[in-house]
Parts: sequence; C-alpha cells; structure tokens
Amino acid sequence: MSDNLTALETMLPRLADGLLVTLQLTVGGATLAFVIAVALGLAARHHSTVVRGPARVLIEFFRGTSLLVQLFWLFYVMPQLGLTLSSLFTGVLALGLNYGAYGAEVVRGAINSVPKGQWEAAVALSLSPVRRMRKVIWPQAWAIMIPSLSNLAVMLLKGTAVAYVILMHDITFVTEQLRQRTNDTFFSYGVGMVMYFAIAYLIVLLANALEIRAKNRLGTGPPLRDVFRPRDPAAHAGEVT
Repeated sequence: MSDNLTALETMLPRLADGLLVTLQLTVGGATLAFVIAVALGLAARHHSTVVRGPARVLIEFFRGTSLLVQLFWLFYVMPQLGLTLSSLFTGVLALGLNYGAYGAEVVRGAINSVPKGQWEAAVALSLSPVRRMRKVIWPQAWAIMIPSLSNLAVMLLKGTAVAYVILMHDITFVTEQLRQRTNDTFFSYGVGMVMYFAIAYLIVLLANALEIRAKNRLGTGPPLRDVFRPRDPAAHAGEVT
C-alpha cells in the first residue's frame, strides 16, 4: 500500500493535468450542449416545417449515432476533407453536439409542460411571442428542465472518459498510467472513480442551487439550504410530460 501511495504522490502533477483536461471538456461541452439544446428545442416545436424539419433531423442524427464514432469522424476523418481540429476543440464539439441533441428534447418537453392557461394568459396580455417566451413561459420551463439537464451534465462528464481516443490526457488516461506504474487496478481506478464522483457531486449541488433559485423566483421554492439535501422524487413527479 505504501508503494501505491508513493506512486500516487509522484503522479499528482499528472493527475492534476488530467483533472484540468476533464474539467475543460465538461464545462466547454456542457456550455455548448446547453446552447444547442435551447436552439434545437425551440426550433423543434416551431410551427413552420422549414424550421422544425431540419431541427428534428439534427436531433435524431446526433442522438442516433455513437459519441465515439462522432469523435473519430471529427478528429480523424475531417482532416482528410481538409479540416483539422485540435483535440480539445474536437472533444468539446462532439460532446456539445451529442448531449445537446438529448438536451433539446428536455427543453422541448419542459416548454410543452407549462400549463396551457399560462400560454393563454400571455396571449391575453398581448405580449409578443419573444416576450411571451422570455417573461412567462421560459421561467416556468427552466425550473422544470433543470433536474433533467443536470442528469445530462453528469452523463456528459462520464462521456469525457472516451477522450483518450483523440489523444487527450484526461483523468481516465492518467488513471491508466497509474495502474501501469502500481500494477494495482483496484487502487488506480479507485482514485479515478473518486475524482469523477467529486466532479459529479459538484454538478449536482450546482443544479440543486439553480433549481431552488428558479423555483424561488416563481414563489414555489424551498430554502437555499436545501441544496445539500437529496431531491424528493415525489416532489418532481409529473413535472415533465
């Protein structure tokens, strides 16, 4: 065990670098995924088939193809077509496109879950479609979609583990190096598991805080101290239809 700890101490700088790479992929991919999710989610419910059709095609394409294959295409195939992308940009782009497509369905479903009476009230107030969405519909839909989006963010974090195929030295890559040095699979991948869990837990805490804040703005939220408490499944039953 002492040899494992010595090897771990020696590998700390590399683990820190791997952690940084994983965080860059997670934050960058999640940010891009959110932008894509909102854009495609709104487009997928547009009344015009010219807008709705391409949005549905993009959503189903990126949901229906493997993240690993998308990474290979962007990093290894695109250079043959004259477009070379850096490893980090490729990782962020692939994660954003893949999970953004899943997020688009969350956004669309949350907006559709806003009670019909709210839409009718916004129309009765003679609000423009943009103001109707921004002032009335989106705040309610945002509170509904946060739990599902946070789940996707955690899945995106775990999806960064395939970044080794595009030559990125993330947590998984460095964990494998630690395993080769210690020849102890349980210890080495245990370290990696703890690191991934710590990041995922921070994502959950942030999502809880955002959800509470969003619900407080609607006058229905619990105190902010509840951010550290697990969600009550019964409280969220039937929120997304």
